[in-house]
Amino acid sequence: MISQALNDQITRIGPNTDAGNVLRQYWQPAALSDELTGGFPVAVNLLGERLALVRSGDGALQLKTRIVPQGEPAAHCPAAQEITLDPTGATYPAHEIKGAVFAYMGPGDPPEFPNFDCFRAPDSHVFAFKGLWRCNWLQALEIGIDPAHASFLHRFMEDEDPSDGYGKQFRDKAAYTDMPMMQVLREYPRPEIQVDETDYGLKITALRHMENDLTHVRVTNQIFPEAICIPMSREMTITQWHVPIDDENCYWFTIFTSFNNPVNKDLMRDQRLKEHRLPDYAPLKNRENNYHYDPAEQETLTYTGMGLDINVHDQWAVEGMGAIQDRRQEHLGRSDVAIIRYRRMLRKAIADLAAARPEDLPMQGRADVAAILGPLSNDAIAPTAEWQSASHAADIARRAECPWDASV
Repeated sequence: MISQALNDQITRIGPNTDAGNVLRQYWQPAALSDELTGGFPVAVNLLGERLALVRSGDGALQLKTRIVPQGEPAAHCPAAQEITLDPTGATYPAHEIKGAVFAYMGPGDPPEFPNFDCFRAPDSHVFAFKGLWRCNWLQALEIGIDPAHASFLHRFMEDEDPSDGYGKQFRDKAAYTDMPMMQVLREYPRPEIQVDETDYGLKITALRHMENDLTHVRVTNQIFPEAICIPMSREMTITQWHVPIDDENCYWFTIFTSFNNPVNKDLMRDQRLKEHRLPDYAPLKNRENNYHYDPAEQETLTYTGMGLDINVHDQWAVEGMGAIQDRRQEHLGRSDVAIIRYRRMLRKAIADLAAARPEDLPMQGRADVAAILGPLSNDAIAPTAEWQSASHAADIARRAECPWDASV
């Protein structure tokens, strides 16, 4: 349990707030490249500010403050002709890369982009998408750094054919076996969780100890300040930012990265547009329609009764906590170790900024950002005594077969 004052400090992100100041030290996803096809300006609501993406006279992308009509909701996406720029407002630099536009809203010059796999891979091997969640960014992030929740929230009572699982999370076979990933999560629901601090944030290792002295190793990552990198399958990883629109709404921005084969972008887009509406990328299943909850499905097929798209499960869980989770009432346990470590990291970053030490933040002044590669994000099955070396070897083998430079 924490105090209301501390909960406010780590959740609220408007201008001149403690957590907001930390997030403004980093590049933030602001829009998808797909959203630029209708011309400029493009409305963007980010970090509690109402903005518009424009091109300057030299063609550079920028974010500028826009004048907001009274009563406009946070997630509203006005058409270009409705946007009026504020001539006295702020201007922020923006940069388009790998299907997304990132903006820097902090002081001074923007930091370097790290050399994560999602930025190193060729355009043919990445795909970007986003989705709207009506809750605070922090609870959206924290579900992504909880390895244990997948065994329950995303539990399927029947396993799909992995060959039909392209573009879907947890549908692949576990490591190099014929055992569906969903079966591993279902049959071994209480992982041992280890958390290590890294130069980019946290490395989170979930160990599911199996029969015959074998261990399933799943490595995920928290990329500071509000991203995760997790394995989607042996072929793909997901790098996902949980980006505040304001204190009570956020977008998840994801760049899917393929190691071997080019991404089937049309299929990936079609899969996700069946679950989201345009232009605001709001999910079609939501609080208003009870997330399409089906008790018959819950009895026989899924833990939630809300369909096979695990994004909906996560959305229901985080939105169900309220607009801003009341952490005065929570009781964290052993499986919440990554959440505990992340909050400590965030509070340290807040303290470092307050003490005028921005160089002490992860991936800031004291870091060689260009040398931060990867991160390792995969699953493997190995003899229990050899799980560390086996996980690393599986990652190196995948990278060695890659047609682009994925070396680490």
